[in-house]
Parts: sequence; structure tokens; C-alpha cells
Amino acid sequence: MTSPRRPSRVRRELPRAWAITKKDARIYYLRPGTMMFGLMFPLFLFISFAVGRDLSPQALIPGLVAITIFFSASSVGPVAVPTERRMKTHERMITAPISPLSILLGEIAAGAIYGAVMTAIPLIIGMIWYGFTIDHPIGLLASVALISFGFSAMGIMFSAMPTENPGDVMMILNFVRLPLLFVSGIFIPIDEMGRYGIITLISPLTYANDMIQYSVRGSSAFRPEIDALGIAAFTLLFLWVGVTLHERSRKTA
Repeated sequence: MTSPRRPSRVRRELPRAWAITKKDARIYYLRPGTMMFGLMFPLFLFISFAVGRDLSPQALIPGLVAITIFFSASSVGPVAVPTERRMKTHERMITAPISPLSILLGEIAAGAIYGAVMTAIPLIIGMIWYGFTIDHPIGLLASVALISFGFSAMGIMFSAMPTENPGDVMMILNFVRLPLLFVSGIFIPIDEMGRYGIITLISPLTYANDMIQYSVRGSSAFRPEIDALGIAAFTLLFLWVGVTLHERSRKTA
């Protein structure tokens, strides 16, 4: 008799990763740290930039969407992972029959979903109150999905810091996020930077903002294919560094 076929590793690991995603959504989405850095901080930051400037909603809202997705998607992991270290639940997950990569993918998916949901808020407000229109809605949905995953992977990469205090991770993360924000072309358009525009290429938010600008307004500084490749390259970098650091932290724990 032939033995029954065992399910493939992917089919075994995906439900486990999804269970971690649901756990994070249930526990961490409404945490004060997640709400502050994922929604309130980018909102007030953008308001301080927009007040007093005679700009149309078509010019303002894409930037607000980019900032919101940048901060919200990258804020769940830095809150969840250190908190679970303190509660000793992270160690239990590591010793469970699930691969470290699946654990991280579950955490990343939780941040990506949170970022996508938070991004819908300024879009809905813009469409209802200001008559905001979107030139390429399907392209916008695809862009939000790709960008959310990439920035969530960025947050997970920083959460590898050996600490049990989410504030420690957030402090270092903001030390990186804020410079990336100000060189991304959101506050100063790339075509107005002159020779300094080359600096924008080091920020993943540059490509994210450009993708959103194209999806909403039909125009952008780069081609959509270049933006997608830029986000994909940064996502792979964040994943590789994140998995490496988490694995190193697990071995030294």
C-alpha cells in the first residue's frame, strides 16, 4: 500500500503564518503605540506641512496616503515583537513546529494589512468630502498591497533589536524613517531638487510615493515599472536582513 501524501511545506506553513497574522491583528492593532505612530503621527505631520499652502486635494492626498502607509505598515512589528519577548510568547512561537520564516511572514502580513486599512482612511475622506478622483484604481490597489508589504518588512527588520521595550525599537526606527521621509519627494517635488534629486533614490518612500502619484494623478517622476522594481528590491533587502538578524538573535538568546 502506498502511504498518503504529506502536504507540501508551503501548505503546512501558510495556515500557521496566517494564525500569527490574526493574533497580531487582534492584539496589537489598537495598541496606543501602534495607533500613535501608525495613524496620529503621520496625520499631524502632514497637517503641519499642508496648512497654509494653497494646494488642491489631488496634490495633497497622494502624499498623505504615502506617509500613512509608510508609518502604519512599519509600526506593527516593532510593537508586537518586543512585547512578545517581554511576555515570553515569542520564545514559545520559536519552539513551536513552525519555521522562523513563517513566523516573520505572519508578522509582516499583519503589518501590511494594517497599513492598507489605514491608507483607506484618507482616500475615503478625500473622495467623500473633496471629490477626490483616482485615475487608476486597480493600479492603486496593487501599489498599496506591494508598498504595505515592503514597509511592514522594514518594521520587522528593526524589531530584531534585542530589546523587550517597543519604545527602544521605535526610537531607532524613527531615526531612520524621518530622514527617508524628507528626501522622498513628498514635501519637495523631485523635479524641484535639481542636482540633489539623486538623494531621493536611497529612500523606498520615493518609489512608493511615485507609484501612488501615478495611480491617482496619471503622472509621476519615474515610470511605474521602475517604482515597482524599486519597492520590490527594498522589500527583498528588508526580508533578507530581517531574517538574518532574527535568526542571529534567536541563536544568541
